[in-house]
Amino acid sequence: MKITIIGSTAYKDKMVAYAAELKQFGHEVSIPAFDCHPEYDEMGIVTHNKDLISQADRIDVLWDCRSPGTLFDLGMAFALNKPIKVVYLNDKTLENLVKKLQKLHTKTMQEENS
Repeated sequence: MKITIIGSTAYKDKMVAYAAELKQFGHEVSIPAFDCHPEYDEMGIVTHNKDLISQADRIDVLWDCRSPGTLFDLGMAFALNKPIKVVYLNDKTLENLVKKLQKLHTKTMQEENS
């Protein structure tokens, strides 16, 4: 199976280790985030990523939930109707912080009203 791994460059070690595991099972793996193409401008980079995504049988994701490039690639995978496997999502996001602050505030208000 051809698998393209997309994700946040902060997770390079995780992505490389995961790619090695997939290759041991006979999968063909690409990680466009680490392809070196200094001759590409922004359009060249997204076109390269789109080509790898379109050729893949599945898109595997390791994401910090902040990287706009990964979000862009996820949008392309969705538009190309590619199966997506979430390998890792960072739960330390602004959304989760707001939820925790809400819980803290609710608890504080309940204690004050007791």
